[in-house]
Amino acid sequence: MAELVDHLAELTGFRDRELLDVTLVGALRDLLRPRAVAIYRSVGEAGQERWLTRARLSHDDLAASADPAWIDLDGLPRHEEHPHRLQAFHGQAIVLVAGDPHRAFFPVATDREQLGVMEVESDAPLDERDQRLVMSILRIYRNFQGLLDYSERDTLTGLLNRKTFDESFLKTVGQPAPAAAGAAGGGRRQRAQRCRNWLGVIDIDHFKRVNDSYGHLIGDEVLLLMSRLMRSSFRFDDRLYRFGGEEFVVLMRCADGDAAAQAFERLRHNVERHLFPQVGRITVSIGFTELKAGDTPNGAFERADKAVYFAKGNGRNQVRHHADLVSAGHLADDAKIGDVELF
Repeated sequence: MAELVDHLAELTGFRDRELLDVTLVGALRDLLRPRAVAIYRSVGEAGQERWLTRARLSHDDLAASADPAWIDLDGLPRHEEHPHRLQAFHGQAIVLVAGDPHRAFFPVATDREQLGVMEVESDAPLDERDQRLVMSILRIYRNFQGLLDYSERDTLTGLLNRKTFDESFLKTVGQPAPAAAGAAGGGRRQRAQRCRNWLGVIDIDHFKRVNDSYGHLIGDEVLLLMSRLMRSSFRFDDRLYRFGGEEFVVLMRCADGDAAAQAFERLRHNVERHLFPQVGRITVSIGFTELKAGDTPNGAFERADKAVYFAKGNGRNQVRHHADLVSAGHLADDAKIGDVELF
């Protein structure tokens, strides 16, 4: 019992979701003594879902292994390649498979969404006591994830909130472009190494007019629909934030400025053609910038924000790259990374 309490204390002691998953598989390995335990997250668009390894520990591993956060989806296994995981995921129930090793699959979810599956490999089948232990720990995991969501996510849209941005930004800037797993092949590894970090600021055009004309309830519905359009327009590993009001921010990795512009242009197009209830058509102005070595959150945000203001002052409903505007002489070159406060 003391060992279990220690693991639960450690599990709820982190505010980093990656460390939380590593701690979870470590706790179950110590408590169950299996051959291996792992968490797999379901990622990708509908019909193209794949399994991302969040954390995996074998009985003799010193540290957990995981897929990089920015991994190329094409290299991940498809849902249908692991039917027992899929059965537990869709059925939201334990699936037991006899063999060598025996496998037990447990659904992993939060109050917001079905995340994926936990897989336990063991020499003997997990008995009912061990199954209840795993499910109890996963309930604690689910409740703690809910607390993290409450503190890290915008209440209305479910996107990440402003206070989580600085930490994610500094982690992104300080992180080298990831190399893909060795089995993925050299070509994919080279593509990953060429990826660079980008920040985009998205502002809804004439949003005050929406609130004034239709009321704040309709305005909130527009914001909620905007968050859904963002989720469908960007990749699973892009970081999506609501900064407040009608302002949104995206952190992502792309090979170059053209690829980043295409991603933001996809969102602009999706918003422009979407029919918002009662309001009708809405547009967005978007500015983006490449993150530089030694960049600060405020400095990068300020560059992208200047591109947004240029877009708004020159017709709205467009995507603007800060570096292109500087090259064309439309904006001054900020040689010094800015430290201006946002608020």
